[in-house]
This record gives sequence, C-alpha cells and structure tokens, in this order.
Amino acid sequence: MNRFRLTHYLLCLVLLFGVLSGLLGSPVVLAAQEGSNDSFSLPPSQEEPPPEEPPEPGLKLSAQYPVMRGQSGQIFEFEVSLSYQGSESRAFDLDLTAPPGWDGGIMPSYGEFMIESITLEPGKTYPDKVKVIFSPPPWELPEPGDYVATFRAGSGELRDSVELTAVVTEIPPTYQLYASTATLRRNMEARAGADNHITVILENFGTGTLENIHFSSTKSEDWSITFNPYKIDSLEPGLKQEVDVVITPPSKTIAGDYHVILRFVTEKATYNIELRVTVVTPTIWGGAGIGIAVAVIAGLAILFRRLGRR
Repeated sequence: MNRFRLTHYLLCLVLLFGVLSGLLGSPVVLAAQEGSNDSFSLPPSQEEPPPEEPPEPGLKLSAQYPVMRGQSGQIFEFEVSLSYQGSESRAFDLDLTAPPGWDGGIMPSYGEFMIESITLEPGKTYPDKVKVIFSPPPWELPEPGDYVATFRAGSGELRDSVELTAVVTEIPPTYQLYASTATLRRNMEARAGADNHITVILENFGTGTLENIHFSSTKSEDWSITFNPYKIDSLEPGLKQEVDVVITPPSKTIAGDYHVILRFVTEKATYNIELRVTVVTPTIWGGAGIGIAVAVIAGLAILFRRLGRR
C-alpha cells in the first residue's frame, strides 16, 4: 500500500515538472528566434499586396447588331459601344464613312443632335454608346443589296473602327396620282342653265396600284357637278382613265368668272384641279339684245332723217 502511494506521488511530480518545463521553455525559444533574425516579418497571410500596374491604354468599338435589314429609302440606325481603358479621361474624335451617295451622322445615345467627338472615362462598367445613322437621299431608292458604312473613333495612337451593314431587301411601291384636262387648260366656258362637259384624264405615275379613287368638288352655291364614272375601283401603274365632268351653273347665274376645284382622292395619293369657269348668258338672250340694239339704232336714224328734212 505504501509502495503504491509512493508511485502515485512520483507520477504527479513528473507531470508537474513537464508542465512547468513547457511554460518556461516557449519564451526561451521565441527569444532565441528573435535574436537570430535582424528584422521581424509578418506571416505571409498579413503581407501587403504589391501595387497594381495601370492598365494598358486601349479602345474597342463594337455593335451588338452590326447588320440591319430594311426597305429601300428608309433610315438605318445602329448603336455602337465605345470601351476605353486608360489612366485618365480622354477625348476621342468620331468619323463616319457612309455608303457612296448616302448621307449619315453620329448622335449621342440620348439626343437628336449631331456630334463629332466624345469624352470617355476609363474602366467604366457600362461603356458609352452612340447612335450611327445613314440613309440614301430622299429622292433615291437604291436597288436591293448590301450597303456598308465604317464608323471610326480615335485619339492619338488609340484608334478603332467597326463596319455597319444596311441590307436593302426590296424597293417599296410608290403611289402618285396625276390629273389634267384633255386640253391641258385650266379654264373653260360654260352656259348658265346648261350641262357643260370637260374631260379629265387620271394617270398613275407610281409603281403601286391605286385603289378606290373617289371624286368630289368645291363649287359655288346651287351649282351641279357630276362625274362619269363616279369612281374608279383601281388604276394600275402607268395606266390612264378618262372621266367626264359635267358642270351645270344655275340658269340665273350672272355672267363672269367662277372658281371650281375638282378633287381625286385615294388612300395613298390625292390630286386637285382648279378650274376657272367663265359663265356666259344663253344665246337667246344674246340675240334679243342684239335685235333691240339694232332696232334702237334704226329708230334713231329714221328720227334724224325726218328732222333733217324739216
């Protein structure tokens, strides 16, 4: 029993000595390490990262939709992104080479005015954008095909370009109605109280068919104007159609000049003819007037002769 207790005490002393040795030994080791190094350094995880190098300057132009399709004569509009890398803001000149014979321009993404330069900030999350538009002259309808424009941006040694293609798919039909009198004159003579005829020729000068051509007029009060036929269902391109217009002034219309407007209307085109109508009195009244004048003159001649004999 005494031997067992002695062994127990010895184990406790050994354990205590080991704990004390661990506590006293660590500072000694750390002190030795500090003494062996000239400078103190942090663990690798706490070292400061090296400074970032400035990005190499660069410019990139891109269009999400560089090819667009449309009819001949329409305006083509593209959106171009400008991505700039550098250390400071920079102004870039803008230039557009439109297809031969076409007109074009550059506008900001929000605005309806033309621009020739833009200032870009480096490293933007969302690049700046501009609108590039070009179209043929209003009086021209280019044939179907591809028409390529080149958009450029540059500042010093930084330059880039992008091609934009307008694909003309078809030439849309045109609608043009023309009307004239058969004599090409814009005046006529009409007798009051009678039907007076004038022939109007309608012609389709466009490339599309004109449908449902209706007629109307503007005239003096109590006048009658009718058309025969009263309408035209369709008129093919290049064809003509005659229309008989009957103008009837009232019988008591005073002689003189009057204005009449003839209108020829379709959904796609309209044409008006202004006529000067000269109204004359009926022939019977003219003959009666002449007879009265002759009788008066004859009566005066007889009267002067009798007075002369006396």
